[in-house]
Amino acid sequence: MEMRFLSAADAGEWSRLRLEALQSDPEAFSSSAEEHKALSLDEIKKRLGSGAGDSFVAGAFEGDRLMGMAGFHRETGLKSRHKGRVWGVYVTGEKRGQGLGRALMEFVLKRARSINGVEQVLIAVTSTQLAASGLYRSLGFEPFGREPRALKIGDRFIEEDYMAMDVCCSAGDEREHKK
Repeated sequence: MEMRFLSAADAGEWSRLRLEALQSDPEAFSSSAEEHKALSLDEIKKRLGSGAGDSFVAGAFEGDRLMGMAGFHRETGLKSRHKGRVWGVYVTGEKRGQGLGRALMEFVLKRARSINGVEQVLIAVTSTQLAASGLYRSLGFEPFGREPRALKIGDRFIEEDYMAMDVCCSAGDEREHKK
């Protein structure tokens, strides 16, 4: 499995996998398949091609086929630039349970830690995604809140859990950071 950061050239493959994710696991994402279908390939290329070091999408490829993905976006405001958000994490069904999600998240977090000034990484996970929540906890994310009725799919509401990880400090420096 090859891990790499996506570019505009990967737009078609990313779009295919994103649609698969939204259709096969609609409870896991705040976006819908209908919203995704409305995006043009040019818009997707622009988003993937922006590739600034502070915002990126990572992918896990088997040959030319994208099997997993995760995005990262750094906040842009002067008072919130110390935070980044992981979004759109998905591993295709045939590759789940093989450690690909963990490897992909570690790949994304390694790059996030290298971005000057990023001190905290946030992630949101719906309450129905128990395996994902367990993975994020095992990587060091800690829950800090739950939004009731965050998503509405048909007549059903789904809660969303918010998690954070400090990435600015080594273990020895952590006490100084928390003061």
